[in-house]
Amino acid sequence: MMRTGIIAQKLGMTRIFTDSGEHIPVTVLKVDNCQVVAVRRQDTDGYDSVQLGVGSVKVKNLGQAQRGHFAKAKVEPKRRVGEFRVSGDALLEPGQELSVEHFVPGQYIDVTGTSIGKGFAGAMKRHNFSGLRASHGVSISHRSHGSTGNSQDPGKVFKGKKMAGHMGDRRVTVLNLRVVSTDADEGLIMVRGAVPGAEGGWVRVRDAAKRALPKEAPFPAGLRATGAPAPAETAPAEAAPAEAVESDAGGDAAQKED
Repeated sequence: MMRTGIIAQKLGMTRIFTDSGEHIPVTVLKVDNCQVVAVRRQDTDGYDSVQLGVGSVKVKNLGQAQRGHFAKAKVEPKRRVGEFRVSGDALLEPGQELSVEHFVPGQYIDVTGTSIGKGFAGAMKRHNFSGLRASHGVSISHRSHGSTGNSQDPGKVFKGKKMAGHMGDRRVTVLNLRVVSTDADEGLIMVRGAVPGAEGGWVRVRDAAKRALPKEAPFPAGLRATGAPAPAETAPAEAAPAEAVESDAGGDAAQKED
């Protein structure tokens, strides 16, 4: 049983106070009009997945192929699109909108995003190297990473060796973050701890792979209600006695004559 995830936007960090006065640092994620754009099925595409779109974008900024893709699903053009693998019994229909109540408080989730880029960084900042000695012959190169292969056999630099280079701006997944609370009206998810990415960045949120799904979690997904709510089913009213009906009719007739 594997449900779809949600695409959200990172707004920043704050804290929430509990009834006992304890404060919990949380990251605020915004879910803006997250709708199903396309569905992949095992019999036609070879796998089961749900493609979601969030945000809004001007139609003039889209290509013809993208316009046709959104028009086929009968949804407004989306700013961000992502695909989630799901099980066969968790497929949705194009146009359905997901709510933040897809996740329940206390549930563990995995969040994937693009980390903040740090540019070109040295070995001490990038790999937490301790640097060279502060005295005894070291001059100018205190923060360098030292020898990279001349003192070893076969005397060359192996691929993947930790050295200075580009840091950050890569895909990062943080596992087992806990959902503190959700706000369905504002479309907000409060997640305990830090989430990869800068403020305003997009992240993928889905059920934790290494934790059990809570029984309270909706399946196949937590959908937002659209349109007027359906009338509640009620038991049919019992027929009134014939005498009561006749007396009421007579009363109405008497009122009309008066």
